[in-house]
Amino acid sequence: MKTSTLSRAAIPAAVVLSLVLSACGGNNEVASTGGGSPSAGDAKLSGEILIDGSSTVAPLSSAAGELFKEQQADVNVSVQTSGTGGGFKKFCAGQTDISDASRPIKDEEKALCATNGIEYAQLIVANDALTVVANKDNTFLDCLTTAELKKIWEPAAEGKVTTWNQVNPKFPNEKMDLYGAGTDSGTFDYFTKEINGEEGASRTDYNPSEDDNTTVQGVAGSKGALGYFGFTYFEENQDKLKAIKIDSGGGCVAPSEAAAQDGTYKPLSRPLFIYVSKKAVTKPAVKAFVQFYADNDADITKAAKYIALTDAQKTEAKAELAKITG
Repeated sequence: MKTSTLSRAAIPAAVVLSLVLSACGGNNEVASTGGGSPSAGDAKLSGEILIDGSSTVAPLSSAAGELFKEQQADVNVSVQTSGTGGGFKKFCAGQTDISDASRPIKDEEKALCATNGIEYAQLIVANDALTVVANKDNTFLDCLTTAELKKIWEPAAEGKVTTWNQVNPKFPNEKMDLYGAGTDSGTFDYFTKEINGEEGASRTDYNPSEDDNTTVQGVAGSKGALGYFGFTYFEENQDKLKAIKIDSGGGCVAPSEAAAQDGTYKPLSRPLFIYVSKKAVTKPAVKAFVQFYADNDADITKAAKYIALTDAQKTEAKAELAKITG
């Protein structure tokens, strides 16, 4: 399991610049936090905010942390990536303040949090179009049906479905090279449930990783490769990858912001979350950061190239945050 701290260098320079410009703009909407909590631009704060979990959500939280640091230079926002499941293990043990998650918390994780007295709020922070990608030089893949995806990824395919013509006779007799999320990843849970019909049900003879950059490198380096991860990782690497359209019965649909929000990109559209500990928000720096994250979500998602929340999701997120911030 790979764990890494995301620093300013890990965020595309254009994202950081866009965030900083937004923070310094004429209306300065990004710097306004409201809600009665210490704002990013008011009282001087200090301390460390510990975040772990989903590698899909990590760049968004890192971007929020970078912008917050422009206002509060003495607050260090540490973002690590041990996968959604790995993040919840730490969060429910009281080791982190915030947990990034690409799926909702499971019943067994809720039980662990309850056992350790960890109360929390679940905040939707963005939407995602989980993207199936192929090598940029692949000329035969443009669209895959959900049935074809299942034929590739289901447990029964292990050691048997190894060439592309076994998936579809129109495809060439070329070896498949598969990359995907590791088992601690919320992306793995979501993908296997939606494609294979059961969470965690997957062939194991592929290249797994909780670090989506590993999948990027693998698919980019192999002409016959296929992988999957969050939409933002595709957007950042579309010079060397191609997004595969998905046909769930109504025709081929490409991943996009509009298709994720209106539900036409099925079944791989999903919400993304952060989980915030009620105990953590008793610390002024954490409370201010979370309020800042929620109040400026639209600007942060736009600058970091994530898919924005719908109005209903925004209302839901504010109601959840109020439960722990008062």
